[in-house]
Amino acid sequence: MSSAPAEPGMDRPAGRHEEDVTPQESRERPVSPQEAPAALPPHHRVRRTRLSGLWTASALFALVLLLLLVFILENSRRVEISYFGAHGHLPLGIALLMAAVLGVLLAVIPGTGRIIQLRITARRHRKADNITAQAVPAQDRDAIKPVP
Repeated sequence: MSSAPAEPGMDRPAGRHEEDVTPQESRERPVSPQEAPAALPPHHRVRRTRLSGLWTASALFALVLLLLLVFILENSRRVEISYFGAHGHLPLGIALLMAAVLGVLLAVIPGTGRIIQLRITARRHRKADNITAQAVPAQDRDAIKPVP
């Protein structure tokens, strides 16, 4: 008995054509997902846009809101809240959510101040660089190398 196939193409499962053979079966080197986009011409690549980022952020935001709603509904037992002599009753989920939001604000407010401070400094540096670039004669601009 010979181990050779009786008919051509019998070394593959029945009903499969050469186009259906995966790269591993045909002994070709598989293309990794990282290499595949590099093979496309530049005009065929789809870049991320602000709108696609907004769409993704909206979907994630909706998911977070849904999770918050479930949290609030599951923790609807009323609790007593006291703050600097003020007393009241709130559902537990709302009280915890308010505490979390106030905690986030403790980090966001100083962070926003720092971002504004850095933007003002960067704007001052850009203005100083533009004034320096205008003051330097054109033939000397080519000799000035930017500092990395």
